[in-house]
Amino acid sequence: MFTSIASTLSLSLLKACIVILLILVARGLLWLINMMVVAPMFDPLKKIQGPDGSPLQNHFREVMDPSVSPNTHEKWVKSFGKTFRFHGFGRHDFRLLSVDFCVMSHILNSPIYEKPWQTRTLLTNLFGRGVFTMEGADHKALRKLIAPAFSTQSIKAMAPIFFQKAEELRDKLESLASSPTLVEDAKFPPLPAPPYSPSPSFAEAVIDVAHWFSRATFDVIGLAGFDYHFHALQCESEEVYLAYRNMFRIADKGPKLRELVQLYFPMIQKIFPNEATRITDESQRVISKAGQQLIQSKKCAILAEKASPSEIKEKDILSLLIKSNLSADVSGRLSDADILTQLSTLLFAGSDSTSLTMSWCIHLLSLHPDVQGRLRSELNSISPCTSNSSSVSGYSASTYAEAIDGLPFLDAVVRETLRLCPPVHGTMRVATRDDNIPISSPIVLRNGTIIQPGETIHIRKGSYVHIPIEALNFSTDIWGEDARIFNPDRWSSLPHPARAPSHPGIANLMTFSFGPHACPGWKFSMLETKIFLATLIPHFVFEPATDIQNFNAILTRPYVYDQFEFGTRLPVKIGRVNL
Repeated sequence: MFTSIASTLSLSLLKACIVILLILVARGLLWLINMMVVAPMFDPLKKIQGPDGSPLQNHFREVMDPSVSPNTHEKWVKSFGKTFRFHGFGRHDFRLLSVDFCVMSHILNSPIYEKPWQTRTLLTNLFGRGVFTMEGADHKALRKLIAPAFSTQSIKAMAPIFFQKAEELRDKLESLASSPTLVEDAKFPPLPAPPYSPSPSFAEAVIDVAHWFSRATFDVIGLAGFDYHFHALQCESEEVYLAYRNMFRIADKGPKLRELVQLYFPMIQKIFPNEATRITDESQRVISKAGQQLIQSKKCAILAEKASPSEIKEKDILSLLIKSNLSADVSGRLSDADILTQLSTLLFAGSDSTSLTMSWCIHLLSLHPDVQGRLRSELNSISPCTSNSSSVSGYSASTYAEAIDGLPFLDAVVRETLRLCPPVHGTMRVATRDDNIPISSPIVLRNGTIIQPGETIHIRKGSYVHIPIEALNFSTDIWGEDARIFNPDRWSSLPHPARAPSHPGIANLMTFSFGPHACPGWKFSMLETKIFLATLIPHFVFEPATDIQNFNAILTRPYVYDQFEFGTRLPVKIGRVNL
């Protein structure tokens, strides 16, 4: 009897499982048919012109690979106009791309458009829920909270830290330049020939500026952000520094297939952790332990020293964030863990993006010795650092920082570097509901209908919009026919489309974006870059050492041609200037 009941139950269970499986398969097929056949038929982006392809062909490489994207963007704009669509994960996945500032202003300022949840999840898994992963009211409240830390006054107060680490780096490079036998690239293959070799050459050694600037900016953000000494310029052995570095290396590799699958099935990460998961977990443990101790110590010191948060005078970002947090409504305050998350996010954004700007600037100056010479002359006209003194003799740091910040040619060189080599190649938004986007440049639809300036194009909920920072920085319609050429002199007389209000970007660039999600630390980055250049250029001459290319991870990084497997590198020749 019991055997018969068990058999009946087993059969019923089997039938139920089969029914459930069939339902799941049917739902999967319906979803697939809807995604690939039905939904595209009613997608308004289908009407817009753009490159065609096979059913499963995507255009990600053409859009996101910096080795081909400049030519692709230029070709597509000439063929389809300033606003067009391309294929995401196949012919069914229509995505919008535009170099029309009217379109970009609408997208970047409207609360309708958010970063895709996939992007936010990937960043949250690494750094926590920071300012770059938040949206809506949470993001607005956090930006208001961190704003005092990036005010002009706060950044000027950090100038002594910039000078201290710039001079420390100068001394390191001095020892490398005076000891050519200290070859940093001994573990790498011979370097390919550079685009040109100056004659006569003044270089005495080859150094990887990307490596050294990365160490220096890490030290800067440690002191300016946490009041914490990583000592990365001296020795790369500090525990918290190594923890951050390990996490950043994982981020640089970008998401692989496993990471993309884990977005939809997060349990995989917990049940079957891989090496990246283990490294991230261990790094976060080290950072959390040190960070909590640092925050508690800083908070206790601040509250013990001052009775009122409004009287706090500490200048590092952590202190300013604690001050702002203590001054906020109790309901709007951040937890200590949330504060640490913001600092981790800002450390990643503030160290590597700035070090890349410095590295690309030295690279461009090495390729343009005439520009390098003009910049050195301008810096020498005010520079108290042309001696071997380790201080800004006769100047206060803030006075000298203001003088550096006001140098027109230095400003032009830095902005031109940021234009040609934006640390972020592009970004993305997704429409959270249907919308009508205004345009300022005509669009010819596939059926020949023309949408005139001042009219709108319709986009449906869930559609992706790519923000092509590089394409906007390279646009000949904005910058002129020499848009891809390094020409700092353009900044003394910008073409009309590159000036405000025609150009809405911060500092007349798309590099820092604009709108509610614009980079909060852009002034910090620009002043830090200028001070480092002002400290190094009067002392050293830089020449090209090899052929440098770039690749796109989270940030756009340099590598040696035909040596991509060795990762981020930017070797240059360096020699001392005869003072």
